Amino acid sequence: MTTFAAGTIAALRTEHDALAALLDKLTPEQLEGPSGASDWTVAQVFSHLGSGAEIALAGFQAHIGEGEKPGPDFNPGVWDRWNAKSPEAQAADWRESDEAFVAALEALTPEQHETITVNPGFLPEPVPLASFAGLRLNEVANHTWDIRAGLDPQAGLLPGSAALLVEHLSGGLAFLIGFIGKPDLAGDAAVVEVSGTPYRIVVGDSVAFTTTADAPTATFDGPLEAALRLLVGRLGPKFTPDGLTVTGNVSLDELRAVFPGF
Repeated sequence: MTTFAAGTIAALRTEHDALAALLDKLTPEQLEGPSGASDWTVAQVFSHLGSGAEIALAGFQAHIGEGEKPGPDFNPGVWDRWNAKSPEAQAADWRESDEAFVAALEALTPEQHETITVNPGFLPEPVPLASFAGLRLNEVANHTWDIRAGLDPQAGLLPGSAALLVEHLSGGLAFLIGFIGKPDLAGDAAVVEVSGTPYRIVVGDSVAFTTTADAPTATFDGPLEAALRLLVGRLGPKFTPDGLTVTGNVSLDELRAVFPGF
């Protein structure tokens, strides 16, 4: 049986291979063009993903005893080096950096999937490998969407990644939604059912994405992957599927304000 960790690692491989195939088709002009992230070009998203993979790999190797723990100057040094690259190098070097990280996870045994814990560097304690891989998948899935959306505003998250992220974000990584959300920007408390699914977006004193909630007060009628993008600030008007609606005691614009993203 495939473990949650193994499934998440497989999704990281799928994301990598799909983005590598897209990269092979991009022109220099597209690399320097806008992405779905308003402040970044497509090349700058590649740079963010590449530097993130390098940092994640260094921390992971230290936790499993295959490298020294990075010092306080490590991350800024990595970011400075990647920011100084040309757009073409940012994209090309992403491929090597991300491949190294994904391959390191793929090399783990099924037993290690269940026994390894890793602190990504910003949490008070280590998390299981599945959650560590899930944190990276959340980053990768949304930033690869940024790249695709720069070329096609109607792009969605990859289906396999979306299916795993709903499990992560309603389970072990539920705290991420609490970090991102701004519940004070909503007019009223709301329980928003994602139509056709067991998932609910809860806005009250805090925010949550869950399968356990009170009776819904509003309905998000649209693809589940679009609801995931809403939670991370990637459902602006330009990127909203045709026909998507939110009805009830909260509006889509209010939910966009509650979830400004990263």
